[in-house]
Amino acid sequence: MEEQHELVAGREAAGLRLDVWLAQRLPSLSRARLQALIDEGCVLLDGTRTRASARLRPGQAARVTVPAPVAAEPQPEDIEVAVVHEDGHLIVVNKPAGLVVHPGAGTARGTLVNALLRHVRDLSGVGGVLRPGIVHRLDKGTSGLLVVAKDDETHRALVRQFAGRTVLKEYLALVLGAPSRPKGEIDAPIGRDPVHRQKMSVRAPRGREARTSWLIEERFDGATLLRVRTHTGRTHQIRVHLASIGHPIAGDAMYGGARTPSSRRAGAREALQSLGRPALHAARLAFTEPASGERLDFAAPLPADLLEVLERLRAASHP
Repeated sequence: MEEQHELVAGREAAGLRLDVWLAQRLPSLSRARLQALIDEGCVLLDGTRTRASARLRPGQAARVTVPAPVAAEPQPEDIEVAVVHEDGHLIVVNKPAGLVVHPGAGTARGTLVNALLRHVRDLSGVGGVLRPGIVHRLDKGTSGLLVVAKDDETHRALVRQFAGRTVLKEYLALVLGAPSRPKGEIDAPIGRDPVHRQKMSVRAPRGREARTSWLIEERFDGATLLRVRTHTGRTHQIRVHLASIGHPIAGDAMYGGARTPSSRRAGAREALQSLGRPALHAARLAFTEPASGERLDFAAPLPADLLEVLERLRAASHP
């Protein structure tokens, strides 16, 4: 059923963007979802439609109307996807690289949502018509673990965990070059690149807080395998952060990872240049199962394409 929220801005909200303040006050709704509701006229500020970027003044009243979830429109498709865990409330999958998570601009079919609709009769409608059950996303070129909600209550509970940063997300990333330290942390806001609008950047004039930690797993000739944890969930966060410190993810053409490797041995250079996608894999995902309260912890091994590149790098780096 439809939800109504009545909120009044206090002194602490002065100067904040409307969408930012609402995301703080309504953690069950993502900022992107709130922006969509604002655009649709479902959010009124002092009784008037407004923009997501509107700056607040103390005492202003916001009314947020969240329409009842709509049944998912994407059609089931026979697309193979590896199920790691499934219960009555959620499903955890190991997404292959190349598979888009949900339908969107330019991608109407052939997505993970289409695959799941064949496997699961009902998915949560909270994410919207085109994103049923989707709590978080992985880029098309990224492989690995992703959790999907089957019902609205589970969806909202998982969103709260992601917003509260109690979900553990750990990745394996093969990067160009060799970091000088065994581990490190990148704390740099991320926003839309002011010049290239399809990209994200740490140089954006209005970036959002973003923090990534990393440690070295294995060194090769001209490349390094890192274990990476994200402490926030910004678009392209790992790709942008690692590129910002001079170590783009190998194979990531958007952020500099397709440049000629500095490897001294031809075999290592050829292995790195053979990558057809960013060498990034969501290897571990841990969260609390909303219904039972049990802490669930999942791991997914590297897929065959990345394992092959690592084997070639080992052979070239340690002849």
